[in-house]
Amino acid sequence: MSFNPSATIFETAFTFPGQTGFYRGKVRDVYFFNQVMVMVVTDRISAFDVVLPRAIPDKGRILNRIAARNLKATEDIVPNWVLGVPDDNVTIGLKCNPYPVEMVVRGYLAGHAWREYRAGKRTLCGVPLPDGLRENDKLPEPIITPTTKAHQGHDEDISRAEILKRGLVSEADYTRLEKYSLELFRRGTELAARQGLILADTKYEFGNHNGSIRLIDEVHTPDSSRYFYAGGYEERQRKQMPQKQLSKEFVRQWLIENGFQGKAGQQIPEMTDERVMAIAERYRELYLQVTGEKLPDMPPGNPVDRIRQNILNSLNSINLQGLV
Repeated sequence: MSFNPSATIFETAFTFPGQTGFYRGKVRDVYFFNQVMVMVVTDRISAFDVVLPRAIPDKGRILNRIAARNLKATEDIVPNWVLGVPDDNVTIGLKCNPYPVEMVVRGYLAGHAWREYRAGKRTLCGVPLPDGLRENDKLPEPIITPTTKAHQGHDEDISRAEILKRGLVSEADYTRLEKYSLELFRRGTELAARQGLILADTKYEFGNHNGSIRLIDEVHTPDSSRYFYAGGYEERQRKQMPQKQLSKEFVRQWLIENGFQGKAGQQIPEMTDERVMAIAERYRELYLQVTGEKLPDMPPGNPVDRIRQNILNSLNSINLQGLV
């Protein structure tokens, strides 16, 4: 498959009637309208909290479609922010006041947690870990290892005690965030099992809207979660072999192998067309495995023009409710 840069969405720069603000995150462009926010999930890709220089075809719509699916599948556990999904790359929802922590839930010792454990740490975010664990082992029970939510730079591990000490979240709200996070992880584990997958770890973000806690951002996507293939998991652990993963870890590993971990002075390795398309193919595989469905073809035409028109149409509809 050839690389077509016009088919990717690196960034948007819209100006809409009634728009009250704009924020560009690592991979999302967010437009604000009174009580409403419009989130455009671009094809940008980040790793180690750094935005890489090339966009990945279909990445944005893959993540947005998976997130929309999983938000719908968990709305009985906790209300979420979504009002509508007018485009494969767009979610429109209620503007919430985000809690300044991400709730990371881990069922297995992998990724960052394993790197910390391998370095000798036996307490992660205030949670004790037993000796004798190997990479990708199942933990005795799921644990919550929160991080601070950084607008720029790296998120940082933080304990429950430190969150409460700093007053980042009230104890009453934080207790509810913990409860919701563990319930969401159980649901995510069930949904993954139906697809022959293991949900190893994931993160959840929450916001407050008029006194109500709501689940915000994406949920159980390959960018916010780490999946293992269930088939062969036990055998690979027994033989101390790497687990077959569905996550963004393959991008991180490629960067690590080429001397980049987001640290000062390090250079991002060249992202050739071949590398970009290889990453795109992995994301399409992720979509198939997580949803059990093949990714539909991209709608025809210029994707940025399509997104703008679909947002305008949706805003006109939502405006009738007096939210914009």
